[in-house]
Amino acid sequence: MDFDHPSALCKRLANGELDVALVSSFEFLRNPIYRIVNDVSISSDGPVYSVVVAHRGDISEIKEIELDPAAETSVSLLRCILAECRLKPRLFRNTDLQSVRPAGLQPAESQGAENISAGRTGNMPMFRAPRCARLLIGDQAIRFRQKHGPEFRFWDLGEEWKKIVDLPFVYALWLVRPEVLDAKTIASRLRALRDENLANIDELTATEKDFDRDFCARYYREHLRFSFGEMEKQGLHEFHKRCAELRLLPPEQLDLRAWDVEVPLRFI
Repeated sequence: MDFDHPSALCKRLANGELDVALVSSFEFLRNPIYRIVNDVSISSDGPVYSVVVAHRGDISEIKEIELDPAAETSVSLLRCILAECRLKPRLFRNTDLQSVRPAGLQPAESQGAENISAGRTGNMPMFRAPRCARLLIGDQAIRFRQKHGPEFRFWDLGEEWKKIVDLPFVYALWLVRPEVLDAKTIASRLRALRDENLANIDELTATEKDFDRDFCARYYREHLRFSFGEMEKQGLHEFHKRCAELRLLPPEQLDLRAWDVEVPLRFI
């Protein structure tokens, strides 16, 4: 099994280097050639805890938000929420901020922010200016919250999405390239693996070295969802609609009429 940061996995799947991958849901929206493994996702139905904008003061006063270059879906989600709230901070990608970095890859030296590798994501300096914020995702967000929680406020994007549309948000899906012949077998194995992992969540979190066991149990049970049912599909459809309205998708994927006809045929 290969591990890489989200944007790299999306690129490798699109290039045919991978046949199957757990990747950003935004990858499917912009390139819907794949089949979706039905009933499995990484979603939230309210606060997700690990996809947040860390800031000081009121969110309406923020002038800049630094983005993790590894983020895919979370950046588009942020844009959708900002548009709904009629907020217009400047968004920019900081190449030193990567939530997941491949082994052996070190960030380039930068004067703008501290270098952050996979093992140091909790050691970020204070932001460059009082009105500058950061989008943090995954382990990076969790480490930062645990280390700097009292010093910052956290705009939880899962919670904000729920307030706006009253639907779950889907962050990641298992996608299978169209040429894979045994896709149904693969999908069945992935669903079985999901069920096995959830049934043994206490044993799995007991081996976690980076985070407290009680936190992990709470995080996986209360903040994350791993199904992909009708409510999650409606949430993904709504995300597609909003991304299309903001022109975040390629021109050929802006027509929402194709969604209702084609997407259900690609579930496996």
